[in-house]
Amino acid sequence: MNFIQKYYPVILSFISFLLSVYLWFVGFREEGMFVGIWVPSILCFAIFIRLVKNDKL
Repeated sequence: MNFIQKYYPVILSFISFLLSVYLWFVGFREEGMFVGIWVPSILCFAIFIRLVKNDKL
């Protein structure tokens, strides 16, 4: 597996985190909090997919 395939959930979560911080400091606080919820959701979904994939092997 190459780097992008293995760590894409972490990369997407980090981008989501940066977007959340940006929205918060620009003044869109509710939108920033909403986007901030994406971070654990992305990571949990990626863990679930990885567990299901490993279980089938």
